[in-house]
Amino acid sequence: MGGISLIRAAAKNWLDVLVVSSMEMYDDLLTLLVEKDGETDLDDRRYFAAGAFDVSSHYDTAIFNWMNPGDIKRFKRSEQKANVLRYGENPHQEGIFYGHPEEIYEQLHGRAISYNNLLDLDAAVHLIDDFEETTFAVIKHNNACGLACRENLTEAWKDALAGDPVSAFGGVLVTNRTVDVATATEINKIFFEIILAPDYKPEALEVLKAKKNRIILKKKDYTFAGEQFRSILNGTLWQQRDVVTETDTSLEVKTKVLPTAAEVEDLLFANKIVKHTKSNAIVLAKNKQLLGSGTGQTSRVDALRHAIEKANAFNLSLEGAVMASDAFFPFADSVEIADKAGIKAVIQPGGSIRDKDSIAYCDLHQMSMVFTGIRHFKH
Repeated sequence: MGGISLIRAAAKNWLDVLVVSSMEMYDDLLTLLVEKDGETDLDDRRYFAAGAFDVSSHYDTAIFNWMNPGDIKRFKRSEQKANVLRYGENPHQEGIFYGHPEEIYEQLHGRAISYNNLLDLDAAVHLIDDFEETTFAVIKHNNACGLACRENLTEAWKDALAGDPVSAFGGVLVTNRTVDVATATEINKIFFEIILAPDYKPEALEVLKAKKNRIILKKKDYTFAGEQFRSILNGTLWQQRDVVTETDTSLEVKTKVLPTAAEVEDLLFANKIVKHTKSNAIVLAKNKQLLGSGTGQTSRVDALRHAIEKANAFNLSLEGAVMASDAFFPFADSVEIADKAGIKAVIQPGGSIRDKDSIAYCDLHQMSMVFTGIRHFKH
């Protein structure tokens, strides 16, 4: 008989048997035996049996998932590590994270990470992983409020911040390059909760550690599972993770005017951001800088107007900018509003029964429009 069989058999007989299933329970056993002079009662044996069933059920679940990859008939998951958080989404809610965050990042400084911090970190990690160029982004409530790609990291930070310096307050910063002292000095001028980067120069780390509560994380190489779960109603939703990243070869030009090479780069840049933005989502960009975004709006027109207002609020010119939409335009009103704001190139999935109306407007006003054929809803 294998060890797991002995553990389970002993646990099944918990009325008369006390089973010790892990080394972590040795101290509990020793304390119990000392306090009760070697005697145990039913509650004691129940406690140890529960630990044994925890071990055996986790073992069986791991075997089932290994032997049945992609099985959709059963939902079986088991996480042995529970990280108790200060609270949940709000202070009156309890919060726990089941998992191993140390596989994704190393905490170098700062206070304990909260429930909301983890949500923003999830958004930050998946967003930054879609960019290869030197990139800096600011995340607030799961959305990018600033993002820029530049040859120099300090310039990437400055242009990311310029996209929305107000929303950046208290945000989560993420980059895909080692943070140097020049960049750290600039970053240190604002209040933020977390910074996540692949590494830090020693001098940069000392600058960033000036605030004792500031959370500094070193990102590790990690391959995420290709699936997502969400608890709703009285069950669990499962889906494949959205890992599609469009390229220039996957774009279909639908207008008479072709986008320039620079516009194609900006269109793909904006499309990466809109993929990670809450629906309904519109992203406006130029020269690989996020100029404005409309997030989580109940209509696409509202999302666009909000994005335009954001850019205008910080004196960011939209003349010659591009627009990305996470889903198709049901009417031509959005491209008309974009045109009047100075936007000249549009990327969207396509698929509306009125696509021809949006295309016709673009043709009439010398705008370019490309279809991706891929919707990027995010709820």
